[in-house]
Amino acid sequence: MIENLSMSQIIYFATVMALTAIPVGFAAGLFGIGGGLISVPFLFYIFGTLNVDSEHIMHLAVGTSFAIIMPTSISSVLAHNKFKAVDFDIVKSYGIFVMMGVVVGTIFASILKTQQLILFFSIVTFFLGIYLIFLKEKKIKIKTDFKMYQKLLFGLISGFISAPMGIGGAVMNVPILKFFGYSINRAIGSAAAIGFLVSTTGSVGFFITGAFKDVNIPLSLGFVNVPAFLIFVPITIVMARVGAKTVHKIEKKLITKLFGFFNLLVSAKLFYEYFSY
Repeated sequence: MIENLSMSQIIYFATVMALTAIPVGFAAGLFGIGGGLISVPFLFYIFGTLNVDSEHIMHLAVGTSFAIIMPTSISSVLAHNKFKAVDFDIVKSYGIFVMMGVVVGTIFASILKTQQLILFFSIVTFFLGIYLIFLKEKKIKIKTDFKMYQKLLFGLISGFISAPMGIGGAVMNVPILKFFGYSINRAIGSAAAIGFLVSTTGSVGFFITGAFKDVNIPLSLGFVNVPAFLIFVPITIVMARVGAKTVHKIEKKLITKLFGFFNLLVSAKLFYEYFSY
C-alpha cells in the first residue's frame, strides 16, 4: 500500500484526508454525529486508490471511522455540555443497550462483503433522510417518556445498524430521542455522548475481527488504519467544537431539515458506488 507510493503521492493523500477531516469534524458537532457519514465514503475512496484488497476496503473504512469518532465525539460532547444539551442519564440507561447492539452488528458486518456493506449504508441513510425531512417539530414541549423496554428495543436496533456503517449512531438516535420528547438540541448533544460509547465498542470490535481474520493491511491494526486516524483526529476535534457551538445559533427546524438532506446526499453517492462497484 503506502510503502509503494512516491513522496508526492503520500503528500497528496495526506492532504485529501486533512481536507476531508474539516467537514467531518464540523458535521460531528453540528448534527451530533461522529462524522462517519462523511469519513466512511471518503476513506473508502482513498483506500481504494491505495490498492487495498477490495474484499476489505469497506471494513477498513468503517473500522477507521469508528476510531476517529472516539476523540471527535468527546470534543463534541464537551462543547454541547456547555449549553446544558447533554442528558447523561439517558446516555447511561439507553447507551448500554446501544453498545450491545454494536457488538452484534460488528459480528454481522465481519461476514458481509464490501459491496453488501455499501448497499446497507446507502439504504439506511436514505430512509433516515426522508424521515428527518418530513419530521414535524412539536409546537409544545412534551414530557420525555422513554420506557425501559423501548430503550432496549431501540438501543439494540440503533447499535446493530451503526456497526456496519462506521457511524456514531446519531442518524438513528437523534430521531429516536426527538420522538420521545427531547428537543433537537438536547437530542443532538445526548446522541453525541452515546456516539462515544458506540465508537469505542465498534473500534475494539473491528480491531478484533480484523485480527481474527488475519488481514494483512500495512500500517493498520485489524481494520483500523493508523495514518488516517492520526491525520483526522487533531482536525476533527477542533472542528467538532466549532460545529457544536454553531448548532445552538441556528433555528431548530432548519437543523432537522439540513440533517435530512445531508443523509440523502450521502445515500445517493453510495448508491452510485454500489452500482458501479
